[in-house]
Amino acid sequence: MATQGSKPTLTTTAGAPVPSNQDSITFGPRGPLAMQDYQLIEKLAHQNRERIPERTVHAPGWGAHGVLRITGDISKYTKAKVLQKGTETPMLARFSTVAGERGAGSHERDVRGFSLKFYTEEGNWDMVANNTPVFFVRDAWKFPDFIRSQKRHPKTNLRSPTAMWDFWSLSPESLHQTTILMSDRGIPATPMHMNGYGSHTFSLWNDKGERFWCKFHFKSEQGIKNLTNKEAESRMGVTRDGYQEDLFNAIEEGKFPKWKMQMQIVPEAAAAKFSFDPFDVTKVWPHKEYPLIDVGYFELNRNPENYFSDIECAAFSPSNVVPGISFSPDKMLQARIFAYPDAHRYRLGANYEQLPINRPRCPMAHYHRDGPMNYHGLQTGNVNAYYEPNSFGGAVEQPSAAEPPLRITDEAVVARFDHREGYDDFSQVRELFEKVMTPDEKQRLFKNIAAAMGGVSDEITERQCKLFDRVHPDYGTGVRKALQEVEPGAPNAVPVDEKTPQVVPDKANCSQHA
Repeated sequence: MATQGSKPTLTTTAGAPVPSNQDSITFGPRGPLAMQDYQLIEKLAHQNRERIPERTVHAPGWGAHGVLRITGDISKYTKAKVLQKGTETPMLARFSTVAGERGAGSHERDVRGFSLKFYTEEGNWDMVANNTPVFFVRDAWKFPDFIRSQKRHPKTNLRSPTAMWDFWSLSPESLHQTTILMSDRGIPATPMHMNGYGSHTFSLWNDKGERFWCKFHFKSEQGIKNLTNKEAESRMGVTRDGYQEDLFNAIEEGKFPKWKMQMQIVPEAAAAKFSFDPFDVTKVWPHKEYPLIDVGYFELNRNPENYFSDIECAAFSPSNVVPGISFSPDKMLQARIFAYPDAHRYRLGANYEQLPINRPRCPMAHYHRDGPMNYHGLQTGNVNAYYEPNSFGGAVEQPSAAEPPLRITDEAVVARFDHREGYDDFSQVRELFEKVMTPDEKQRLFKNIAAAMGGVSDEITERQCKLFDRVHPDYGTGVRKALQEVEPGAPNAVPVDEKTPQVVPDKANCSQHA
C-alpha cells in the first residue's frame, strides 16, 4: 500500500491515487461538472449501492466472534469431529429480533434469534436457533402467513395487533410459544442474559451407523434477566441500540459472555414411544424423561472489526451440517433447509458462501460455476474438471460421509397430513401455567396479553380467551379481567379510523373459524 508519511494514500477502487478528495472537476469555478471526473462518479455511484436487501425476518441483529469448547464425551452418539471431547472450534454468533425492520428497537417484546456458525474442520455447521424452545407453527405451509401477521398492514403501514391475535386465535398450535412470548421472558434484558434453543429435533449418527434423535440447548452462564414492558419502554426512550451497546461493550471490557451447551439425546427407536410427536416444533421434550447432557460451552470474545462484513453479510442456514449431525422429519426444519439458503441467495447473491465471513475454513471443492461475484473461480481441483464424472482428477464424493437411512415408521408415506389432527396443543401449556408460573408471573402474563390485545376486536380476543380456557379456566378468566382493566391508549398500533382494515374484521369470515 502506498503511503504518505504515516498515512495511506487515498486511491480509487481500481488503485489509482486520488489527487483531490475535496473539489469536483468543473468548467470554471462556478461549474458545470465535467463528465470526466470519474472519481466523483465512482464516489456517488458507490454510495447509491451501499445498502443490500435486509432480512425479511430477523433484520435487526447483533453479533460477535468466539470459540466452542467441548468438555463432555458424546462420541458414542456422534462421529462429528466438532463434538468430540477436547475440540475447540472458532465460531460466530448473531442475535436478533424477528418482526422488526433493521434499526428497530432492541427491547421490543419479540422472539430472539440465536444463530451460531461453527467453522469446523469438516465444513461449516450452523445452528439457527431462537431464545425459546418451541415455535408458533408446526407446518411450514403456515410460516409465511404467520410472519405476515407480525409485519406491517399493507394500507396503514402499521404493525397490527388485530392481525397478530387473529392468526394466533385461529392457530391453537401457537399457544405454547405465545404463552412464553407474553411471559416474563418475552423481553430479554440483553443478548447475554437469555438462553438459546435449537427448537427442532435434529439427529446424530455414529461410526456404527446408529442414529439418535437430539435437541440442542445453550444456557446462559450470565443468568436470565428480563425487562417488563415499562422497563423496556424506558430503555428504548434512551437508546434503540441497547443490545448492540451491551454486547459490544461487555466484550471490549473483557467480560466475555458464555453459554453452556447441553443436549437431550434418545435412540432412534425411542421416537415411537413418545406420548406426542417428538418432531413437532411446538413441543418440548420433558427434562424428567429426557434429561440434559452437558456437552461443553461457547464464549464470545471478539467484536467484529466491520459490522457490515461480519454480521450483516453473515448467512446462517440449518442446511449447513457436517458428518455425524443431521436432520429429522420435523416439517418446519425440512422447509428451513431450503428457505434459508434461498433467502441468502436473494439477499447476498448465489456465491454468498464465498464471502469471507461465510467461507469455510477447511478445503473446499465443488462444481458450482460462475454467477455474480464468483471471485474464486472454478473450485473442482482441475480446470478441465468442470463436470462430473470426469477423467481429469476432479473432486469426487466421500462415501464415508453418508448418513444411515432416515427411518420414521414402516407405514410412513409422503403426503399432505392435517397438522392439527391427533395433536394436543393444551396439556404442556397447562403444565407450564399450573406448575411453573407463580401467581405473580400469571398476573404479569395476563396484563402483558391484555396490553398486546389493544385495538383487537372483541370477537378475536374472545376466541383467543376460549383457547386459554381450554388450557385452564383461570387463564381465560385472568386475561378477560385484565382486558377490562387495560388503560385507554394501550394499543401499540392505533387504528386510523373506524373504517381502517382489520379494526372490525368481517364477522362472517371470522365465524366460520370460530
